[in-house]
Amino acid sequence: DISNKEIIIAPPFTLLAKSRHLIDKYSLPVKLSSQNVSSFPEGAYTGEISAKQVREFAYYTIVGHSERKRYLHESESEIENKIKEAKEVGLVVIQCIQDENSQLHKDADIIAFEPPNAISTFGVGEADDPKDIERVFSKLSEELSGRTILYGGSVDEKNVKSYSQIQTCGGFLIGGASLEAESFIELLSQW
Repeated sequence: DISNKEIIIAPPFTLLAKSRHLIDKYSLPVKLSSQNVSSFPEGAYTGEISAKQVREFAYYTIVGHSERKRYLHESESEIENKIKEAKEVGLVVIQCIQDENSQLHKDADIIAFEPPNAISTFGVGEADDPKDIERVFSKLSEELSGRTILYGGSVDEKNVKSYSQIQTCGGFLIGGASLEAESFIELLSQW
């Protein structure tokens, strides 16, 4: 049953327009997010996708993903600028953090905790123990004054139920398990 869940998908930029069209055409219970947003305003920034452009198709954007920090060396000031740009056009910002000591930007609406070791791209790809996540979430919830906290990192249909038992867990940032429709549907049914 997905009626009590908010499902947000974050396709590549090249598929945002097509995704928006299909969601509208079939009245799908899904919202769109971009995987990233420019730290610059609209203007002559070749290759950048401004927040205003994203807002034509999406309601959310993700900033600070660990892959972007690692491979593109994104700084905290760049992430802060992305959040500022996104908020100015009304996007809901999902800020990814890698541990409980990461900088929490005050204007980010949702925080997604994604420990690097749990991300298969450059970690071992093994999800954290729910007790460890609960400890981190407990600390974060004290600092975040009611903002939603998501868990991301090797979440799949086998472990989502145990994570959903964490009282302060408001949902999930799902990577690989969202790429195959059957596993994603199974994950949603287990949640």
